[in-house]
Amino acid sequence: MSHHSGPDGGSRLGSADQFDRYARQTRLPEIRIEGQKRLSASSILIVGCGALGSNLANTLVRAGVGFLRIVDRDVLELNNLQRQVLFDESDVAAGLPKAEAAVQKLSRINAEATIDGVVADVTHRNIESLMEDVALVLDGTDNFETRYLVNDACVKNGIPWIYGGVIGTTGVTMNVLPGAGPCLRCIFPDSPPSGSVPTCGTAGIRNTAPAVLASIQATEALKLLCGAEPSATMLFVDLWSQSFRQVSVSRDADCVTCAKRSFDYLNAEETAWTTTLCGRNAVQITPARESELDLEYLTNSLQTLGEARCNGSVLRFSVENVEMLLFADGRALINGTDDEKLARSVYAKYVGS
Repeated sequence: MSHHSGPDGGSRLGSADQFDRYARQTRLPEIRIEGQKRLSASSILIVGCGALGSNLANTLVRAGVGFLRIVDRDVLELNNLQRQVLFDESDVAAGLPKAEAAVQKLSRINAEATIDGVVADVTHRNIESLMEDVALVLDGTDNFETRYLVNDACVKNGIPWIYGGVIGTTGVTMNVLPGAGPCLRCIFPDSPPSGSVPTCGTAGIRNTAPAVLASIQATEALKLLCGAEPSATMLFVDLWSQSFRQVSVSRDADCVTCAKRSFDYLNAEETAWTTTLCGRNAVQITPARESELDLEYLTNSLQTLGEARCNGSVLRFSVENVEMLLFADGRALINGTDDEKLARSVYAKYVGS
């Protein structure tokens, strides 16, 4: 599902009101009018619209980036409001997907920008089509598997991306510039084992941490889009101790991805899979092939079996002490359990295999 606002091609710098909108920014020697024109003509993909992604989208749309695509798989919950700056209680009450709520809010912030909101899980099937018309990819995800997938696709297609992660009061970020510096797998060759890394659900997250880290990511994005020299280090931040540490990084001559050009995550077999979600007592079910479900028809069918309602974007079905959120592409979130077998069973019983 996609939503657009503003004219095709993004904002056009030139009218008096546009000059006034960015007046404080164009006075900066690092930006000026020429840099603002480059931002207006730029296109970005943000993968994930949670704590980092919502801060990134908010900052970059206000800065005048002309085209922004936001992809997120989840719907809003009350606990998101503590740190996800684009959303409010009315969005939660409406049960909106994050990408859809983001489009509505960003359109009111800058009507001249073109915003494409995509409610979907980023997988090996869609990542390259999602990024084919953008100049830069920003990491707003909450898991390493998706980051490795983004890394594969960006290295393969020569598109820069900015890695970022936040937990507790700490954060880390690094620019990945294919052909000019290390990729993610140069630094982290293998994904950490499940359960070995704390999540926002287990360790918590202070809302100032994603705000600061997203500001750093967005600044690096503006530098790249304006043609300035981006940082070549990895930055570690701890807001509680007010420490900022830069670490030198370099390419691995034996890197599986950027040296040997083996894209393991991008070339994954086409199978269905389950994912437990960060900080949620929930499991995501992704079918082997995307479909186009008739949510209204399914709502009517399921109402005899449990509580079912649909807001046009998401079907919510409560049954067997869990809640299933079903999307039109066949993907589902099973809330109320972290048991993947139970989640698959509920899905198969009420949606099909």
